[in-house]
Amino acid sequence: LPGAFTPTCSAKHVPGFVEKFDELKAAGVDEIWCLSVNDAFVMGAWARDQKTAGKVRMLGDGSADFAKAAGLTLDLTSRGMGLRSARYSMLVKGGKVASLNVEGPGKFEVSDASTMLAQVKA
Repeated sequence: LPGAFTPTCSAKHVPGFVEKFDELKAAGVDEIWCLSVNDAFVMGAWARDQKTAGKVRMLGDGSADFAKAAGLTLDLTSRGMGLRSARYSMLVKGGKVASLNVEGPGKFEVSDASTMLAQVKA
């Protein structure tokens, strides 16, 4: 996700996965991870704020190394946020990417928990 405590991430994206946790687990999901270009301390505070314990593992990509390697960066320098991760959801099966839903800048249409649940069930 682009950033901890940002409006869409905090009001829609993470809460959607917390709310759909039981359905995703029942559909066969082993773990739900949230990766954001923030440090581990910020991610820990955001996890407490979002009440993700036992549901969504919050991981920091402090230097955007994963985002860069995956080609999933978003340049928010003009907004004072620097290089961030694009907003996306990814379904990994057997160590391979089965689905990758990347949002356009400022969008939240295809990376939500309901879309992921439909892909898991497909």
